Amino acid sequence: MGEPAYRRVVVKLSGEYLAGSQSFGIDQPTLDRVAGDLIAATELGVEIAVVVGGGNIFRGVNVSSRGVSRPTGDTMGMLATVMNCLALESALERKGKSARTLSAFVMPQVCELFTRKIALRYLADRRIVLLAGGTGNPFFTTDTTAVLRAAEIGAQAVLKATNVDGVYSADPKTDKTAKRFARLSHAQAVEGGYKVMDATAFALAREASLPIIVFSIAEPGSIGAILEGTGRGTIVAG
Repeated sequence: MGEPAYRRVVVKLSGEYLAGSQSFGIDQPTLDRVAGDLIAATELGVEIAVVVGGGNIFRGVNVSSRGVSRPTGDTMGMLATVMNCLALESALERKGKSARTLSAFVMPQVCELFTRKIALRYLADRRIVLLAGGTGNPFFTTDTTAVLRAAEIGAQAVLKATNVDGVYSADPKTDKTAKRFARLSHAQAVEGGYKVMDATAFALAREASLPIIVFSIAEPGSIGAILEGTGRGTIVAG
């Protein structure tokens, strides 16, 4: 077992991935497998916080296009991320790993409010911290949330879990000539228009000097492999 490349990271997980083969909701086997991968990664001695999207339950942008105001739609989407975090917290706890959901919204009957101090305390206690509610503001994606929270808690990297093993020059599912990049700068990622993360997230990562590692979550153990430097992915840094 190799020495982990980072000691504290934020893992960004899409809500859509938690749906598994379903078009909506949470696929329990997928949720349990992700929980197991996160636990295995903490056993390397790494402190882990997780930002989960809400697209498997609700997408504010889609609803806004049909008449709901964008701020209202985004707020509904952020509430969906709370549901996903609570489900993941439950899956982790069932496997014997202590976890805590911290939300950008005040909802004391459901979970604690995110503060940097509380998050750092739970990480020091070797709990997995689940960061819900986005930034608490409309017009910001959970990609941006992941980078923002990583900067706040002093994480050394953001691990962006996707369905492909890195950043490609084109969609590898439709273009067989697509080239996978081993490394990109933040500026190159923005200028290239690669859709793996939004421009705001890349810009914030560049300002905070935070590397983003894009990898595929589809393979069991992929989080730990990235942390040990043996996984396949694209490093966006510098």
